[in-house]
Amino acid sequence: MRTPLPLVSVIIPTWNRRDLLGECLRGLKGQTYERFEVIVVDNGSSDGSLDEARAIWGEQGLYLRNDRNLGYARAVNQGFEASGSDYVATLNNDAVPEPGWLAALVEAAEASPEVGMVASKIVDHDDPHVIDGTGLLIYPDGSSRARGRLERDEGQYDDVTEALLPSGAAALYRRRMLQEIGHHDENFFAYCEDTDLGLRGRLAGWKCAFAPKAVVRHRYSASTGGYSESKAFLVERNRLWVAVKNFPVGRLLLTPFYTLDRYAFQAWAALSGRGAAGRFARENSSGRLMVLLLRAQWAGLRGLPRALRARRQVRVAVPPEEIARWFREFGIEARELAFKE
Repeated sequence: MRTPLPLVSVIIPTWNRRDLLGECLRGLKGQTYERFEVIVVDNGSSDGSLDEARAIWGEQGLYLRNDRNLGYARAVNQGFEASGSDYVATLNNDAVPEPGWLAALVEAAEASPEVGMVASKIVDHDDPHVIDGTGLLIYPDGSSRARGRLERDEGQYDDVTEALLPSGAAALYRRRMLQEIGHHDENFFAYCEDTDLGLRGRLAGWKCAFAPKAVVRHRYSASTGGYSESKAFLVERNRLWVAVKNFPVGRLLLTPFYTLDRYAFQAWAALSGRGAAGRFARENSSGRLMVLLLRAQWAGLRGLPRALRARRQVRVAVPPEEIARWFREFGIEARELAFKE
């Protein structure tokens, strides 16, 4: 008798952008993998997003609705709690999976019981020859960035089998890992919660695989805006909590110096009109960027007592040399963070 395929719950948090959600759900309709369910968690949309979801997926889907925007982290956790599958996949509403996406993710996870997470190969929606990400990289102050972002896809990642962490835009998680380490930290609201979750998984001893055939086409930050003040604020605040919760003490004490180094490059980028800082400065102003960073730092510092309490709950089951390898092999430099969009 053939062993049944593992059940996968695909969780899609959404907040307006009915048009994007519709394309995302139609992409799931074409999956070659047969045993999965769809859970749409609506964060108080006002544009009929759930009506669109029901029209496409019908009674086969599970639909949860919040009266207001409770944030990405809370929405995904609601999906986790409503599911009972072997694996849970997270998928942004601005991402469209190729037919073999789920099959490739499950194949990579089933290859080893030590794999707790699988990263997708995310490409640009309009030009799939441009990479959006192949897992996440880490900077020594808690900032993270997609590996390979904006590179031309020439097959350079097709033989890669490991990622440090998956991007929550299109990821697979083993339920057993989530039961051990917990779900998303809802204090993050949005952004960097996938970095925090992935690091907690790695620290507990779980592996992260990369599935190059699990392809998703992504409209970068189409739902929230790539250079919005709210995104910049949340990213800068949350990366501090990532470090405080997950970094070894020695590395944690060095984070302020790495942050200053990053700020120096970002100031250069803003003044020269390059990178994300340059885009933000053009669309807003350099002064507003400085004020925003100060506000984010203050908000991050105010949350330090809670982050330190959460740190005590993080299980560390890997030796220091393994953590050092992550920073060596999956690290990113301040210059690249500053000058790449």
